[in-house]
Amino acid sequence: MNLLIRHTHLATFAQPDGYGELHDAALLVRDGRIAWLGAEQDIPAGLGELEEVDGQGGWLTPGLIDCHTHLVFGGDRSHEFELRLNGASYEEIARAGGGIRSSVSATRAASEAELLAQSLRRLDGMLREGVTTVEVKSGYGLDFDSERKMLRVARQLGQQRRVGVQATYLAAHALPPEFQGRPDDYIEACIAWLKPLAEEGLVDAVDAFCEQIGFSRDQVARLFQAAKALGLPVKLHAEQLSDSGGALLTAQHDGLSADHLEWLDEQAIAAMAQHGTVAVLLPIAFYCLRETKLPPIAALRAAGVPMAVSTDCNPGTAPASSPLLALNMACTLFRLTPAEALAGMTRHAAQALGLQQQTGTLEVGKRADLALWQINRPAELCYWLGGEPLLGRWYNGQQG
Repeated sequence: MNLLIRHTHLATFAQPDGYGELHDAALLVRDGRIAWLGAEQDIPAGLGELEEVDGQGGWLTPGLIDCHTHLVFGGDRSHEFELRLNGASYEEIARAGGGIRSSVSATRAASEAELLAQSLRRLDGMLREGVTTVEVKSGYGLDFDSERKMLRVARQLGQQRRVGVQATYLAAHALPPEFQGRPDDYIEACIAWLKPLAEEGLVDAVDAFCEQIGFSRDQVARLFQAAKALGLPVKLHAEQLSDSGGALLTAQHDGLSADHLEWLDEQAIAAMAQHGTVAVLLPIAFYCLRETKLPPIAALRAAGVPMAVSTDCNPGTAPASSPLLALNMACTLFRLTPAEALAGMTRHAAQALGLQQQTGTLEVGKRADLALWQINRPAELCYWLGGEPLLGRWYNGQQG
């Protein structure tokens, strides 16, 4: 069924700056694609049978894209929240066997069905706030069977709900107990597991954690080379706790994105601008860890590096599934403008996933991934804390 949404305003994000506003407008969907958009008074004649939706004078935007999440995991880490409040650092908790390893134990113990049920609850919270595409990382399995289980659940999320799911292989997230003291051997295992998982159709991109408590630049480079040999794009958790040179490495491999970036330097910024690598900002993790060193927003902006915004939904450092909260924090903590923040969860988030030709803006020919909001101006999506502004959500032209 074709669809016409009318009596609305459009924030297209089709231009490099601003919202790309069209007032008193309408949008036509045919076969899951945007077929026309323009002024209400210019709606084409003879459209034939279609479903009409009254936008009620609200705003229609591209569906939100949550481009960095760890949505699939077992258990929770609320006890670590208490430890941090009592003075323990993220690194101290990780070195004591907490952190990622705690989630690994719970995830390994959970069945595929249990992981799916838990993950669907978190995903549904995102959908209620207008998400139409979500990236889901593995990385809490750290052995072949458990990583495969997580990636299979990620694929099932896209089958159970009307949402696009990009599955990212993150086995190089932490060193599992069975490889204690042997990080190079573990990287070789991650490389060996990648090919069969990719052949099974479970991997859209490859990620790693480049950090003093993660993996070195040289170890990540070996993984990236294996990914590129399989035709898989790469991205990286980079410069979150220190400057480890990860963002520069990612740009040199034409990576989709470098994420976190609190300790990013000028050389890496220049390389990201040159190679089109997106800076993914994760303000909820910054907030939860009570970090004080801000990502270099002004330098990224001046260099023209696209900045995406995401929830980083995970059990340890960003226990949140609210994209609207991430938008607000991107503005209040990182000083993005509302237009920059919203572009960061639409246009630039699509680029961070390599999907910019398919979604992320309202343009003819793009997939009809849409969110209809009961708001007076787009900035309200970054302004309100709480509330339920979503009137409707469509993925590939289908409401749900």
